[in-house]
Amino acid sequence: MSTLPEPGSAVTAYFERLAAFGPETAVHANGAEYTYAQLLERSDRWVSYLGAHQIGRGTVCAFVSDYSFETCALVLALIRVEAIFAPLTTAVKSEISKFLAIAGVEALLRQDAAGAWEVEWTGVDCDNALIAAFRQNPGAGLIVFTSGSTGEPKGILHSCDRVLRKFLTPREPHRTVLFLLMDHFGGFNTLLGVFASGGVGICPRDRSPEAICEAIVRGRATLLPTTPTFLNLLMTSGVHSQRDLSGVRLITYGTEVMAEATLQRVHTLFPSAALKQTYGLSELGVLRSKSEDSASTFVRLGGPGFEVKIVDHTLWIRSEANMVGYLNAPSPFDADGWLCTGDKVEERDGGFVRILGRASDMINVGGQKVFPVEVETVLCEADNVTDAAVYASPDRLLGAVVHATVTLGHHEDPVALRERLRRHCASKLARYKVPVKIHVSEQLVVSERGKKMRDQTAARDEV
Repeated sequence: MSTLPEPGSAVTAYFERLAAFGPETAVHANGAEYTYAQLLERSDRWVSYLGAHQIGRGTVCAFVSDYSFETCALVLALIRVEAIFAPLTTAVKSEISKFLAIAGVEALLRQDAAGAWEVEWTGVDCDNALIAAFRQNPGAGLIVFTSGSTGEPKGILHSCDRVLRKFLTPREPHRTVLFLLMDHFGGFNTLLGVFASGGVGICPRDRSPEAICEAIVRGRATLLPTTPTFLNLLMTSGVHSQRDLSGVRLITYGTEVMAEATLQRVHTLFPSAALKQTYGLSELGVLRSKSEDSASTFVRLGGPGFEVKIVDHTLWIRSEANMVGYLNAPSPFDADGWLCTGDKVEERDGGFVRILGRASDMINVGGQKVFPVEVETVLCEADNVTDAAVYASPDRLLGAVVHATVTLGHHEDPVALRERLRRHCASKLARYKVPVKIHVSEQLVVSERGKKMRDQTAARDEV
């Protein structure tokens, strides 16, 4: 039987806890620090502002911004007035109009050139059936969007009360770099978790290696939640060696599969930091996780409110933090509330699994299956290779073959390099997994969220 509170009580308990943290630091931004008392006071002013602009219970709204003291207070205010809101960032600038249409956004909050906030009413009267049903009960709603990399983006509606329930159990506070953008569930989850534990949210000026190292040092960060691709960029840049990052005690990584070679490098370069793999989906929330150890890509998933099962080497999850539903697509859950994640896994005793990658990412070479991360790990083990992206290339005989793009620590003769890397791969991989072509690039294509974009890397290299 669940010990979680009844719906409606999580938000109240959350804000009572924030008030109890009063004089402690809540936000570090632009070199200044703000207490929980100041954060809640600014949230009060936002509540008044929203009310004066007729934004309240059930209003479908959006705002465009990155983390700052103001946006942290705004998020809390939107939850308090029980709005239904979509956080957006300039990382999705080209898709904002599409997202506004999917959500049926009625009011858009944005900053003008001078930094002043203004409300723009879109003239839309949201008639989405899922939102109409959600409005029948009290509580704020959160809207996030899938990337749309394999089709039209999906709008995902969450109950903020349901999301907040997992944070009612106190956890160790950290001074956390807010690396993951808040317009995806992982970033929003991080923000709520920081405040629930009485920690400090550190707002970086951007997500370059230089800016993140600066945020770690100036904000005295103890926790860096990030992605495997960003960690590789950080190590390749060499910026980490120019700063004292020893204060970081925990590095969590997720949103994409971690190559073992990358993990080993991070473990070596940050010996004082524990490394922890995280796992979550926008439809389900972020699961509790426990890495087998800091140097292992095996992780145990689950915890209160989550159930996990493996069917045909594929991960299925049932969650008490499930989304309310898609705004523009059928429900993905089966009759018993389980969701097939599409992630293929390798199992190990003790309930540990290793995420191999999405079934949709597999490369089918004449009926043989290849996971890109497996080949990337082997390539990154080779001398002088700092990163790799592996992807499918069409082949008339086999349907597809493996291609790869690598980045190097220093220049090397391309012909000799390719021959050396193919020999290296052939010594560790089945023949059909060895890249047929290996491209060399100064940099892989990486999204603003710090994720490797294999499809765009492939498109660039095949031109």
